[in-house]
Amino acid sequence: MKFKLALLSATLVSACMLSGTSFAAEKYEIAVVAKVTGIPWFNRMETGVNEAAKKLDVNAYQTGPSTPDPAQQVKVIEDLIAKNVNAIIVVPNDAKVLEPVLKKARDKGIVVLTHESPDEQIGQWDIETIDSEKYAQANVDELAKNMGGKGGYAIYVGSLTVPLHNAWADYAIKYQKEKYPEMFEVTSRLPVAESIDKSYATTLDLMKTYPQMKGIIGFGSLGPIGAGQAVQKKRAKDKIAVVGIAMPAQAAPYLMRGDIKKALLWDPKDAGYALVTVADQLLQGKAVNADLSIDGLGKADIDTEKKVIRFNKILEVTKDNAQSLGF
Repeated sequence: MKFKLALLSATLVSACMLSGTSFAAEKYEIAVVAKVTGIPWFNRMETGVNEAAKKLDVNAYQTGPSTPDPAQQVKVIEDLIAKNVNAIIVVPNDAKVLEPVLKKARDKGIVVLTHESPDEQIGQWDIETIDSEKYAQANVDELAKNMGGKGGYAIYVGSLTVPLHNAWADYAIKYQKEKYPEMFEVTSRLPVAESIDKSYATTLDLMKTYPQMKGIIGFGSLGPIGAGQAVQKKRAKDKIAVVGIAMPAQAAPYLMRGDIKKALLWDPKDAGYALVTVADQLLQGKAVNADLSIDGLGKADIDTEKKVIRFNKILEVTKDNAQSLGF
């Protein structure tokens, strides 16, 4: 009898352990694929991904290539498809290159979302934390203010295939031509803004080649940093105005000295949190509707035609607040 009771107890314990394992395995697995890992921007976004994972009780994590290479992103996504994850969220280096592999994921029933790709419908929804046109215009206004509304300028993007950077550049040029006709590009947009070294070297070259250049917009979080370093080296803060997207803590020394005039961005943590939250809702079978609201971002603007979920949280970073924002 004792043997039977012991056997029954062991069976129940094993069943509970198996049940617990099964239960844990039922957590949704949500993978966020960054453009590149290991840089401050995506490190901050990962914080939001992890916060959402904890709050929503899902297995959400961030991964991505070590360099901003579309082919490496494809490989990462292929591996995630093979793992049969529940959702893949990607910040594309090249939306066109990713289209076939993301279609493969969707055909397998995997939820696919994008970020920083509002004009490329390669996922079920794209999620943005700013209004792209207003953001581009804000950068041009800030640049124009520091340039006196006239003179030459250059635009840096991460690459010529990054969807959002190039959309910003398009909006910025259009707006500049309409509102500041005495300003002009000294050269076509340059794909250097995901590298401090490239942005630094390019800025030095441009300053030498185009003495009429008075400003730089960096659409890519390392662009203004590299440009600011070049301005600092040449002691040119009164000649060259640098604005654009940059992490506050990284930009703070340059803002304090005036080598960068202003950084305009959103908090990548908010984006990471929002991406996982929307994926979780879709996995639960909840439709995206006009009532969608997310903690810290508020109510979303839903574009059902283009499949874009948009918030508008432009953050202006100056020498006065750069060191107090906490990231």
